[in-house]
Amino acid sequence: MGRPLRTDVGGYVYHILNRANARSTIFNTDKEYVEFENIIFEAVERFSMRLIAYTIMPNHFHFVLYPESEGEIKKFMHWVTLTHTQRWHAMNKTIGHGHLYQGRYKSFLVEADAHLWILLAYVERNPLRAKLVKSLSNWRWSSYYKRSFGTPAQKKLLATKSITWPRSYEQTLTLTEDVERLESIRNSINRGKPYGSDKWTGRVMKEFGLEITERKRGRPIKGS
Repeated sequence: MGRPLRTDVGGYVYHILNRANARSTIFNTDKEYVEFENIIFEAVERFSMRLIAYTIMPNHFHFVLYPESEGEIKKFMHWVTLTHTQRWHAMNKTIGHGHLYQGRYKSFLVEADAHLWILLAYVERNPLRAKLVKSLSNWRWSSYYKRSFGTPAQKKLLATKSITWPRSYEQTLTLTEDVERLESIRNSINRGKPYGSDKWTGRVMKEFGLEITERKRGRPIKGS
C-alpha cells in the first residue's frame, strides 16, 4: 500500500504524530522535555499556529493543530523537527550521528465534533495509558498540565478557545477509555485515515483523495 496523500489545508483540525528513530527514547531528562516545549512554543509564535493540545512522551509526541491557512502545518512541523534535531544533537554531543525521527510526521484530519473531544482525551491521556503516572497532574509535559498549572504566558500559547469544549471533558480524562473508540483512533493512525463520523470521513476522503486509506494492507488477492 502506497503512502496516502498528506493534506495541509486551513480550517480543519489535525492530529499530528511523530516518533523517534527506531522508537528510541529521546526525552530522558527534564531538560530535554523543557527544551522541546520551548521549541513548540517558539514555533507557535513564529508561525501563528493554533495549538489546541499536545503530549510529549519519552519516544514520541502528539499535537492537535488547527491551522488557519493552507501550508501552515508543513512549515510549522518542518521547523519544529529540524530545530529539535539540531538542538538535541548539540545538547547530547552527537552531531553527525544521523536522524532523530523515524521519518516524516504523520497527520490525520479530525472532525470538529464529539470525535475531536475523544481524540483530545486520547492525546492527553497518553501518560496514563503508558502507566508513566497515576495522575495527569503528575505529567508536566502536556497541554493538560499547562492548562491547569502553567504560567499565564504558557496558557496564552494554547489555542484552547478556538474550539468548544464539553463541560464533561475534565471528567472524561479520569474515566477508563472505551476499547472500541481506542481501536478507531488507532485505525486512523495506522492507515493515515481521517477520524470522524462515517459520513464526514467519506466526504473528506473523496475531497482530498484519501481513498487509499480505506484499502487493506498487503498484496492484492489475484482475481479480486
